[in-house]
Amino acid sequence: MDPGRWSYVAVLGFVLIGCLWLELALRTRVLVRTRRLLASMIVPVLVFYAWDAYAVASGHWTFDPDRILGIRLPGGVPIDEVLFFLVIPLASILTLEAVRSVRGWKAGDEP
Repeated sequence: MDPGRWSYVAVLGFVLIGCLWLELALRTRVLVRTRRLLASMIVPVLVFYAWDAYAVASGHWTFDPDRILGIRLPGGVPIDEVLFFLVIPLASILTLEAVRSVRGWKAGDEP
């Protein structure tokens, strides 16, 4: 398989490497609060998936076949794009919780 096909996934991997350490180092507890994490991510994932499926089907949006794995889900959305919908919000939540931890910001959800 052409290494270029891993471009999108590689970028997502770098994003994960850049933020997953926050969970351990700062004890953000994002990954152990699974229900909360899923609840915060499910709606955006579904909305963006539907949006991309519509855009791909309408010809408004395309993906370079040389830069994606080639696995497409219903609606023509590449698996790489779905991983994007999962990884980027996770990275954002981890980063927000890390900043909250360091700065001592309260959100009203503390035990």
